[in-house]
Amino acid sequence: MSLKVAIQMDPIHTININADSTFALGLEAQARGHSLFYYEPKELSMRDGRVYARGRSMTLRREVGNHSTLGSLEKIDLHEVDVVLMRQDPPFDMSYITATHMLEMVHPRTLVVNDPAEVRNAPEKLFATRFDGLLPPTLISRDPEEIRAFRREFGDIIVKPLFGNGGMGVFRIREGDENLNSLLEMFGQMNREPVIVQKYLADVRKGDKRIILVDGKPVGAINRVPAEGEARSNMHVGGRPEQSKLTKREQEICEIIGPDLKKRGLIFVGIDVIGDYLTEINVTSPTGIQEIDRFDQTNIAALVWDAIEGRR
Repeated sequence: MSLKVAIQMDPIHTININADSTFALGLEAQARGHSLFYYEPKELSMRDGRVYARGRSMTLRREVGNHSTLGSLEKIDLHEVDVVLMRQDPPFDMSYITATHMLEMVHPRTLVVNDPAEVRNAPEKLFATRFDGLLPPTLISRDPEEIRAFRREFGDIIVKPLFGNGGMGVFRIREGDENLNSLLEMFGQMNREPVIVQKYLADVRKGDKRIILVDGKPVGAINRVPAEGEARSNMHVGGRPEQSKLTKREQEICEIIGPDLKKRGLIFVGIDVIGDYLTEINVTSPTGIQEIDRFDQTNIAALVWDAIEGRR
């Protein structure tokens, strides 16, 4: 069964083909005989209830500097393709939310991965708070008094944007640090959203684990160890990847959240776990599958496509 697959993503020429999960998904689709159509979110339009994209047919290859061939520019009706992969990176802003509304018009006749309505309803740091007992002590607020009280209670805290991504804007504020008020003023000037504040977990020095779930089942994990002098473990800011298996606690976390992910049509999800605690549930554009595959000799992209094809 050959499928018509549209991939909504960031500019194809900017990706790192040895790390990008969208590239791996595209290669696997192509290997299965599916045709690829590429467009950027800015090329998405809706007229009279029909959703269109201006983009190009695409062929991929694992050749650094020569990883894609694009066809001529054309406009397609997304109601007439089989699958749309919504794979642009956050931030989860009004542009992102608008794209979910537009893609909801074609889903499920055209299968959108992940389900756009559920992506909209599951902002990654907020969504995790739905699961009692899994998060570290967590505050979501714009109120400086509440945030200062949280710091007095726990002493050592992490402050980060509620809708940020990739470790951007993540600050560790220790007891006695004089920068907290200035930091809150800066966040307040940048946007109107609350910030998320969590108790600092010393276990992050051992690593921040990324676990991939497909259809609610864990299929692989990688541990990301922060660089010396760095509070963030994201690999693009120097985090060191390590091979990793799931602990009993991590399996328990997956068993708790997995059925809900599957019920919501969130086929491809990445969660972050530090020590015994869930910190985020990534549903917009999860990453990490190539790093996991290199350690474990798996093919997570194939598992994702098995799940997609099972719905067509």
